[in-house]
Amino acid sequence: MYKSFKTEFAGRPLEIETGKFAELAGGAVMVRYGETCVLSTATMSAKPREGIDFFPLSVDFEEKLYSVGRIPGGFTRREGKPSEKAVLVSRVIDRPIRPLFPKDLRNDVSVVNTVMSVDQDFSPEVAAMIGTSIALTISDIPWNGPIGGVVMGYVDGEIITNPDVAQREKSDLYLTVAGTKDKVVMIEAGANEVKEEVVFDAIMQAHEEIKKICDFILDIQKEVGKEKIHYEPHVVDEEMYEAIKAFGLDKLKVALDTDDKNIREANMKVFYEELYQHFDGTYTEEENGADITETVEKLMKFIVRRWILDEGKRVDGRGILDIRPLHAEVGLLPRAHGSGLFSRGQTQVMTVATLGPVGDAQILDGIDLETEKRYMHHYNFPSYSVGETRPSRGPGRREIGHGALAERALEPVIPDVDTFPYAYRLVSEVLSSNGSTSQASVCGSTLALMDAGVPIKAPVAGISVGLVTEEDRFITMVDIQGLEDFYGDMDFKVAGTKEGITAIQMDIKIDGLTSEIIKQAFAQTKEARNYIIDEVILKAIPQPRESLSKYAPKIFTMNIDVDKIRDVIGSGGKVIQKIIAETQTKIDIEDDGTIYIATADEEMANRAMEIIKAICGNIEVGKIFKGKVVTVTSFGAFVEFIPGVEGLVHISKLENRRVAKVEDVVNVGDEIMVKVMGVDEKTGKISLSRKDAIYELEHKNNEEK
Repeated sequence: MYKSFKTEFAGRPLEIETGKFAELAGGAVMVRYGETCVLSTATMSAKPREGIDFFPLSVDFEEKLYSVGRIPGGFTRREGKPSEKAVLVSRVIDRPIRPLFPKDLRNDVSVVNTVMSVDQDFSPEVAAMIGTSIALTISDIPWNGPIGGVVMGYVDGEIITNPDVAQREKSDLYLTVAGTKDKVVMIEAGANEVKEEVVFDAIMQAHEEIKKICDFILDIQKEVGKEKIHYEPHVVDEEMYEAIKAFGLDKLKVALDTDDKNIREANMKVFYEELYQHFDGTYTEEENGADITETVEKLMKFIVRRWILDEGKRVDGRGILDIRPLHAEVGLLPRAHGSGLFSRGQTQVMTVATLGPVGDAQILDGIDLETEKRYMHHYNFPSYSVGETRPSRGPGRREIGHGALAERALEPVIPDVDTFPYAYRLVSEVLSSNGSTSQASVCGSTLALMDAGVPIKAPVAGISVGLVTEEDRFITMVDIQGLEDFYGDMDFKVAGTKEGITAIQMDIKIDGLTSEIIKQAFAQTKEARNYIIDEVILKAIPQPRESLSKYAPKIFTMNIDVDKIRDVIGSGGKVIQKIIAETQTKIDIEDDGTIYIATADEEMANRAMEIIKAICGNIEVGKIFKGKVVTVTSFGAFVEFIPGVEGLVHISKLENRRVAKVEDVVNVGDEIMVKVMGVDEKTGKISLSRKDAIYELEHKNNEEK
């Protein structure tokens, strides 16, 4: 049955339609926020998936270019694989809903958000998050929601809820918050060095809006919600758990108690051998292997959490606020434009920086207003970094997410194009992983940019805080490693400068965070990242290098009148292509008349600028050019000495002697050197001389000898 529900969200109308679209899905709603329309669906398989030890949830955010009235590019003219933006939005929706499913649910759950219409002032990401929450809440899928989601901005000292396009352009903060009525479930942010206090206040204000949305969703559930189905719980066999605990608790503690991941894994191999030998005939690897592994995992989680909560002890022996040993180096790769190696314990990341002309900026084909980006960050996580063997198949969602987080963290300190006219690509290669590789990538990227000579506004460092909770008790830990992430309740990543936050990403496995936990995490990450900046990054490289690598392109900038852009480009790009071919440079022309010339040869850059000036009517008398004879007459030869610009070499100016016939010296197609002798102010006609050019060049060569 069709129903429509309306409310005010951040001062603007929000409408939810049910019973009209996708009726065979478990739950489906059309979210209308302004003229933004998102169809959100949630469906669960009838039976659990066998042979797995995790909850199989998939979340998709599907960008349809018809939503913004565009036809997709490429040969197929249809949407292909999800864009990076779509992947990132899917992750933002996944993170707050996942902890609210039963931990032992093994049925596949699929959430799909199809963006059908986009009003840029009304975020489709927020609409999709709310739509997902409603679809799950009214469906028969077991889920402990609802949640609400909201975006917060910070404009001219004021916190703004769901900022529009104009406000987003001026905002120093783009903060996405999701939560239940009681707690905050997810935080993700990009910020322009915003103070912790401001971000905290924005989170709290966001939660007030979230509470209203949750009440609205609960009202919808009362009217159209389905009864939640019973699922087959998946629990560890209690008898097996107690038997293995009695045999191996102390042995497992000894095996885990080391700061070396390799030693721990070797210890665990021995532990499993002893375990199977002890239970020979009772439990076998062939019949009970999966159950035994899950039982041991549960026991390991018990040990790690008891150490932290009861003894204030961490797996590697550190104190709760201690950071693992840190190390930084720069300039490791001679041919790269910049490189930085950052190590934190057994986590090691090398970031490599490459500079290019602004024309190398990435072209984006998405549903938002961003059409290109000049700063790109890519993150790679090869199998050898964790001692495994699997083939590389390109970046997955995790790699895309971690790369975007590091990109967001560094973007606020990248100099603007007028100050430093380059495009940047940073690649973080994870060489060894034992937790917090994304934040090591942030630190390594700062090192690489400074090594490349990029005048960043300030160094950026990143650190993560973990959490272990038990009823009303909680402990937060700085710089979590692999086991603490796996068996803990939170991974709260914060990156920033000494002035403020530039990026946040929070993953949790519990039903939410209190304001006290968030405030404590902010305080601990601030102190830790300031220490990393002062004691590690700035000691490895105190400031950006004064000069670029000799292998990096040099960018030369000039400006022309906007009216002259067409002349410089020429019909079908013929003129600009000739300039590029002649000077072996790369040239990018902006709409405002700014021209960027990229080359390692300064002489060729000057040559390109001279040609462009000449095309624009600024032909300097006395300059020498190489030209091509395009027409021969009885009185001289017309020479194209600049793409699209011709001048006349009179017959008397061909040679240092009397010439009877022009063809005795030059013919059409010949390339000759000519000197500009004059430009008629009234007619614009240009007179050239081959004779004077030859004389001047020979005189110059004789002086050099």
